[in-house]
Amino acid sequence: MSVNGKPSLSKSETGSSILPIPATSSFIHKAGGVIIRDRKLLVTRSWNETFFIAPGGKLEKGETAQQALVRELKEELGITVAEIDLKEFGTFSGRAASDETKTIQMKVYIVKSWRGDPNPSHEIAELSWIDSSIPAGWNIGSIFEHDVLPRLKAQNLID
Repeated sequence: MSVNGKPSLSKSETGSSILPIPATSSFIHKAGGVIIRDRKLLVTRSWNETFFIAPGGKLEKGETAQQALVRELKEELGITVAEIDLKEFGTFSGRAASDETKTIQMKVYIVKSWRGDPNPSHEIAELSWIDSSIPAGWNIGSIFEHDVLPRLKAQNLID
């Protein structure tokens, strides 16, 4: 979208970031999961990608964000989560890490409990547990780097 020929601005629910959205931008609706163990956040990296993101993915036609997240967590990590165990954390917008002409709108949920041990499967090549200090040389998806990680740290949920 653009206003008077200038890119529109997108503001996250937290109000912490404002990003210009290119006029040619298309929105991708996703659901993301915040999985915390020992005060560290689980992040994943897909095959052929150089950046880490939270587990989750695109909503399929007719799916709610919660249904999409439950499905994606099973496919990507092999864990079982019930919708009742998802606590809404916020809705955020940011540029897609894989294609900066696209904008992600992501509903993020804290996963309060799950069954099974997270293991990479399906399109996931690697997973890691991180604190609020992003490891040197790592790229983290913009929504998690600029909005979610700082908010988790501010709420004393991760180190």
